[in-house]
Amino acid sequence: MGRFVRLAISETGLGISLAFIAGAVNAGGFLLVGHYTSHMSGIIAAVANDLVLGAFWLAAAGLVALGAFLCGAAVSAALINWGRRNPRHHPYAMPLRLEAVLLLLFGAIGGLLANEAVVVIVIPLLCFLMGLQNATITKISGTRIRTTHMTGVVTDLGIELGKLFYWNRRILGPDGHFVWADRAKLRLLAAFLSAFVLGGVAGALAFTWIGFITTVPLAVTLLLLAQAMIRAERRDTGSGKLPPEPEQFPPQPTPSSSTLKTSVALGGMTPPAPRAP
Repeated sequence: MGRFVRLAISETGLGISLAFIAGAVNAGGFLLVGHYTSHMSGIIAAVANDLVLGAFWLAAAGLVALGAFLCGAAVSAALINWGRRNPRHHPYAMPLRLEAVLLLLFGAIGGLLANEAVVVIVIPLLCFLMGLQNATITKISGTRIRTTHMTGVVTDLGIELGKLFYWNRRILGPDGHFVWADRAKLRLLAAFLSAFVLGGVAGALAFTWIGFITTVPLAVTLLLLAQAMIRAERRDTGSGKLPPEPEQFPPQPTPSSSTLKTSVALGGMTPPAPRAP
């Protein structure tokens, strides 16, 4: 377990772990309610179709699911930003802990309620949960990683495969450009996609064989990831490092009065700094 925590604490390990969990939860949600809830493209397309066909209740349900996903992402951003400004709390651990609690709630609802009313509760809950997770890993990675949908991953994977199999007839092209695939990125994208697929297979089998108790090990995994984030934050804080805040821009230097006068005299242009002799 300690080795798992050390491996998962890296940005890549965390992304792969969350992709596996998203695949498992997506499969479990489909088995319960017959709908995938981890990506919004299909839901938005279904809303448009339902509106044209006059199925306004179905369109309203799709809009509720979309709103739940948006709320999950907003809650993640609020928790992370609030945690950054309150040193006693751990910004990235709070969304993961909340996701674990919501997973257990999903399992309890699926295990206790066996009627059509469960769909009304579970679909918004899962959409909120997926929005929460996707926004969390997005903020941790600085928008580089998504885990609840694979459209961008498959697109980038196809781009790198196109580069990999491109035949450079010359060492350099007419414009001096050599097509070269980023093999490290290719392996990383393949790992995300594989984790999502394996999570979907494992989730479908587990939810079919043992039921909604499957949410317990998934929730425990999220709690372990949250604890790993806390340990890493404490270690970085002790070494003098501060957690990154990609949303904040570096402060711009305030020009002095003499610089402003010179700039005005030159028509708004600031002269270059003199070179050292």
